[in-house]
Amino acid sequence: MVEATPHSGRGSSRPATHQIKEEIVSYKTLEFECREHVGFLTFNRPDRLNALSTEMVEELRDFFGNLDRHLDARVVVIRGAGRAFCAGFDVSDLSGGMAAIHPELGLPTGVVTYGHMVQRAVNDVVIKMREAPQPLIAAVRGAAVGGGFTLSMACDIRIAAESARFSAVNIRIGYTGGDMGSSYFLPRLIGLSRAAEYLYTGRRMDAATAERIGFVSRVVSDEQLDGAATELAHEMLNATPLALRLTKGLLNVNIDAPSLAAAAQLEAGSQLLCGMSEDAQEAIKAAYLEKRAPNYQDK
Repeated sequence: MVEATPHSGRGSSRPATHQIKEEIVSYKTLEFECREHVGFLTFNRPDRLNALSTEMVEELRDFFGNLDRHLDARVVVIRGAGRAFCAGFDVSDLSGGMAAIHPELGLPTGVVTYGHMVQRAVNDVVIKMREAPQPLIAAVRGAAVGGGFTLSMACDIRIAAESARFSAVNIRIGYTGGDMGSSYFLPRLIGLSRAAEYLYTGRRMDAATAERIGFVSRVVSDEQLDGAATELAHEMLNATPLALRLTKGLLNVNIDAPSLAAAAQLEAGSQLLCGMSEDAQEAIKAAYLEKRAPNYQDK
């Protein structure tokens, strides 16, 4: 199993944990573990640069579709085993397809029908990523190209290792540059003109460029990547679990809000909900009265 590197923490900045639960969920192409309220999802096909197989797509759909049942993981760090984040689709896997994985379903195997089915499945993955209640941090080392590029976009925050590189490589092999929602995500992340340039050309974006144009939050050495992502995840744990989940929901909705008034109204309702929680009272008591780390119980 790929080992997570939990943040050691200093002083009292980290909130006290309540009934810390260590959890490991088993898949064939993924590994997931939860430590101190931070989940670590690892794409685990290092021999294929973590390229997406049909089996991996199905496991990603299952994982993200069930994250609301794993609320002990308040933040999830996503990374790739080995030297790449995700190298897009595994072309060698396409001949087998989902019908080979699930022959009992009698799925169609025609090229167009099968391709449409795969596209629906991978689109469902990124939709479920955005619907997941936890903030998602992409810790990108090596290649994040094609579908891997979009998977990084579907995360809330991206931290890149110096070796990271991004590309909408599909446009260079006969497919469109827009894939799995990249034509939705990328203009919102770096602006329409820059997004068009990368999607039309398939040009490689290195880590330094990604940081300069705001695609990633920061660049660290490859050796520091896991620690940097874990440290950021633990910093988020200073928020109450409900406040963190609702803030992700606010960003999801308000990025397409029809007006400032509509966005502010949604925020007002979320503030009222948080203010009525027991954790909010604990946060105020800990921060202002007792000068200690809060002990949240998700209530």
